[in-house]
Amino acid sequence: MGRLFGTDGVRGLAGVDVTADLALHLAHAAALVLGRSARSESRRATAVVARDPRVSGEFISSAVAAGLASVGVDVLDAGVIPTPAAAYLVADTGADFGVMVSASHNPAPDNGIKFFAEGGRKLADEIEDEIEAAMEGPAIAVTGREVGRIRRFADAEDRYLVHLLGTLDGARLDGLHVVLDCAHGAAAGISPDVFSDAGARVTVIGNDPDGFNINDGVGSTHLEPLIAAVTAHRADLGIAHDGDADRCLAVDAEGNVVDGDRIMAILALSMAARGKLEQNTLVATVMSNLGLKLAMADNGIDVVETAVGDRYVLEAINAQGYSLGGEQSGHVIMSDYATTGDGILTGLHIAAEVKRSGKSLAELARCMTVYPQVLVNVRGVDRAGVSGDAVLQQAVHQAEVALGGKGRVLLRPSGTEPVVRVMVEAEAVEQAQGLADDLAAVVQERLAV
Repeated sequence: MGRLFGTDGVRGLAGVDVTADLALHLAHAAALVLGRSARSESRRATAVVARDPRVSGEFISSAVAAGLASVGVDVLDAGVIPTPAAAYLVADTGADFGVMVSASHNPAPDNGIKFFAEGGRKLADEIEDEIEAAMEGPAIAVTGREVGRIRRFADAEDRYLVHLLGTLDGARLDGLHVVLDCAHGAAAGISPDVFSDAGARVTVIGNDPDGFNINDGVGSTHLEPLIAAVTAHRADLGIAHDGDADRCLAVDAEGNVVDGDRIMAILALSMAARGKLEQNTLVATVMSNLGLKLAMADNGIDVVETAVGDRYVLEAINAQGYSLGGEQSGHVIMSDYATTGDGILTGLHIAAEVKRSGKSLAELARCMTVYPQVLVNVRGVDRAGVSGDAVLQQAVHQAEVALGGKGRVLLRPSGTEPVVRVMVEAEAVEQAQGLADDLAAVVQERLAV
């Protein structure tokens, strides 16, 4: 059996991979590992439990809550709220840990379970390994008054909403017309209220979750409805969330997509100008567009690159005390206000910069030139052989020479399947596609299994 935890918690098909029994036993183990500081202080541990609106979240979150309470953990049941709200509330309440039941941008039949440590921070790999190991051992046996209580966290949404508005430092969105796509997900009950309370005129789509339609043709993975709504309503901009609202992408008034790289560029320049970009540094992954790095260099901002995954961005931010980082996919971490990616927070601050600057989102997005980027997935190959094959490395070198310093090449083995990803950026898409196809052919020839 492989490792239970993936790159973002435990995830799979609800009822098959993620079952009530798994949720119960995972909760037992998490209570042992994440509640130990409470036990060492002879007090009861407390956990915040939340979920997105997919129907399977009802039985999975109930199993998690039952598992925690049965071993002496008091549960604050926050119901349906975004993932970043759960993380914030762990810190805000002083809870020992939190549990979010969500499969993020995955389709409705999937679900997942992820944990937040004290302070609302994601777990390190070694802590996840401890939880997995604890699943094989005996559970804590408690009776009577030692059994945990499950209470409704009645003001969870209100606390989070007040927090989000407080990050604007009094800035208002009056006069802006914003279209929000809530992906029929966890943002539906909060994002429209936040933007309205900040003064924006709000039009909402993807705001009718029924437990089965989360991410179904809407949200950050399906931007066409948002583009249509922004242009039809002549709005100033649009914001698209994913199912658990930990990411956002934007659409300008002309219907052009503003991805995570451009969002980070806009926020980095704004924060630097206002003295809020810690160490004048942005954290991005190796998959961020070359144009982002060049735009930051042109403005005297350093870029720290990490492996792909928001958890690696977070590690760099936490280790060095940076204040901004993220991914092209729209996971943006503003560490002055959040311990994880937060799509509502990001969208608020993008809208606030449009208002503050007096520029349209399209004008702001021109701060970076996006280099054409081509990604080819080569399947059925030995992904472990990427770095050790001399012929392949020579082919990469020749591609880099052909780019003449005006592009880049990245070969990256997938972390989950026998796939090597070939990414090429160049000034012209034709050149990028040609070089990517040539390199993919070499990968297929040299690393075939």
